[in-house]
Amino acid sequence: MPTKPDPTDDALIEVRDLSVHYRLGGSAAARLLGRDTGAVRAVDGVSFVLRRGEVLGLVGESGSGKTTLGRAMLGLVRPTSGRILYRGRDIGAARERDLRRLRRDLQMIFQDPHAALNPAMDLGTAIGHPLRIHRLAATPAARHRRVVEALERVGLVPVEQFLGKYPADLSGGQKQRAVIARAIISGPSLLVADEPVSMLDMSVRAKILDLMLELRRDLGLTYLYITHDLATAKFFCDRVAICYLGKIVEIGPTTQIFAEPRHPYTRALLAAIPEPDPSRTVMRDLPRGEIPDAARPPTGCAFHPRCPHAFGPCGWEARDLRALLESRWTRIGDDRYRAEQSLFADLAELDTPGRRIQIRAAANAQGLLDLLTEMRAVDPAEPFWRGVTDIQIDGDRVVIEFAPPVEPHLLPMDEVAVSCHLYDANLSPDAQVSDRTP
Repeated sequence: MPTKPDPTDDALIEVRDLSVHYRLGGSAAARLLGRDTGAVRAVDGVSFVLRRGEVLGLVGESGSGKTTLGRAMLGLVRPTSGRILYRGRDIGAARERDLRRLRRDLQMIFQDPHAALNPAMDLGTAIGHPLRIHRLAATPAARHRRVVEALERVGLVPVEQFLGKYPADLSGGQKQRAVIARAIISGPSLLVADEPVSMLDMSVRAKILDLMLELRRDLGLTYLYITHDLATAKFFCDRVAICYLGKIVEIGPTTQIFAEPRHPYTRALLAAIPEPDPSRTVMRDLPRGEIPDAARPPTGCAFHPRCPHAFGPCGWEARDLRALLESRWTRIGDDRYRAEQSLFADLAELDTPGRRIQIRAAANAQGLLDLLTEMRAVDPAEPFWRGVTDIQIDGDRVVIEFAPPVEPHLLPMDEVAVSCHLYDANLSPDAQVSDRTP
């Protein structure tokens, strides 16, 4: 486990309410008429502090916004809103000329070492390229000395055997060492490591992570470590931030997160780690469904459609009912499926946003209400029903009202912060942790 940095150290990077949204193209007619075509909320209101000498891990599934956040911290992606302060300077508002100077201090280790190296450049040229771009070596001799030093630091020795080699001549681990050498040659303060060992053999991963920790100690580096692999995060990181659909849902010291995970999503990630002992039976409370579309995230808590502990204020809406119906219809026979579906005049009405929905019945509103009542009676523990405050017939429609949604925010709990209504005692008596701890 890496050594925890001194908490009195100054912040190297401060991320304040950062959002990065990608506009959707939409149709040509919609763009001409100025209609809102929506956006993918890759990063959505993220805040944290990264201190000098620290290793912070961003952990989450694919599509959680980890890579976009890392690229934004290097100025490779412009924020939609919020600020990224590097030693007090706003990276998001910097001009390209200023960003070029900043990138001497901010470097990235890419996921795929095969694609990160130019196949037409030998290692001596490729690793020394940042020195030419940033004009950090006055002479070819000075550049050569720094390339040799970088190769020695990453363990590509004897150096003479590697200077003239091309990427095709190297193994996967050697390529990643070369990528790291290129990243450190400009003398950076921060390295954003985007899944740096995910494409390497298991036998090589620990060696690369050990090398990165050694460089941290010798060069005073700070890392933002992006990964979906909790095992490497536990080994490598001082703190971890659990990301879900563009937000941080839990952040704190690695030892505490692993010993006492609080957010249901964090618990699900830890439960998914394989158990190497075949004689042990491990209970796995895995989330249902898939990670939602970031272009249309769920209302309230983004995790609530998959959370077994969700309740009233988590953000229930019509499409949650549609998902519940579709799940039910995959488990019943064809005849019953057709009979139940025929009760609805238009299932598209279940895509309507809002906490009050009116579902038109095809013929008989009472039949539609009876179906919903039966579903509730068969599975009263289904989290969806905790968010329903009223169901009644209004003419040819069934009207469903949901509890008002509340957007969760990070709540400090000792050294950990968690974004979950289960730990917010101000919402309602039912939200007390003692009653609803997962």
